[in-house]
Amino acid sequence: MDARDAPEPAPAMPVAASSELLGHPPDARVLIVNADDLGMNHAINAAVIDSIENGIAGSCSVMVPCPGADHALRLLRERPRIAFGIHLTLVCETAGARWGPRAAAGTVSSLLAPDGTLFTPAQAPLLLARARPDHVEREFRAQIDAVADAGLAPTHLDFHCLADGGRTDILDLAVALADEYGLAVRVWLDPARQRLRSRGRPVVDHPFVDSFSLAPDAKEAEYARLLRGLAPGLSEWAVHPGPADPAHAVDGGRGVRRRDHAFLTSPQARDLLVEEEITVIDYRPLQQAWRRAAGR
Repeated sequence: MDARDAPEPAPAMPVAASSELLGHPPDARVLIVNADDLGMNHAINAAVIDSIENGIAGSCSVMVPCPGADHALRLLRERPRIAFGIHLTLVCETAGARWGPRAAAGTVSSLLAPDGTLFTPAQAPLLLARARPDHVEREFRAQIDAVADAGLAPTHLDFHCLADGGRTDILDLAVALADEYGLAVRVWLDPARQRLRSRGRPVVDHPFVDSFSLAPDAKEAEYARLLRGLAPGLSEWAVHPGPADPAHAVDGGRGVRRRDHAFLTSPQARDLLVEEEITVIDYRPLQQAWRRAAGR
């Protein structure tokens, strides 16, 4: 047959937005507002919970290795309606209170700095170059199991400071663990986003917003602009509410955390969601969709 007689290829079927996979109409503007870093200390824990109970945040993520983790887990047990994930933690950015691993240090040595604590974010390239997959799995399981041992049921896994885990094999490990434990995963970089969408896993449809990437001095105006310009589909903000009191600052992000908390709990934020007809969800619908895709 002459090539000119070959049938035209069928047009590619459009891929449904993740929001549609979750049951929303095509024009729906759906937003996850997830408060990261629960567990870092008591003051941040209080700000995160307040941002959910009295603000527009819909869920949060707990950092198991941190000094405020036990307090955070107690707060979550007292509030079973709050959806939360596990902020898988392989780095520590606080200079005054260094965190170690949840697993026994001798069993995850490739993840640790010479002093036995986790590497800093600035040392992430060194961590990613030397981290053994079996050590990463052991530490991730220790963090997940600590939450289960506290009698709590998370909805998802996400990563502290390392976008999509920082390495393809680390992300793939997290996805495998999510399937094992019946959870979703926050995935926001390409090409992993397309790969998982093709497997029926809802992930964000649009660029992910990390509140540390926004200028602190213009935070409220920038959040308002982002809400007014939110596109149809599923979007996610990782916000970092914290206290205004500098005595409770644990890292260099006090301005970010203070302004995040102020905006999330403001009447302006609530009014904008109503005016723009934006639906804020947590990770529970994604968890159910990920479970179905995994055949659970």
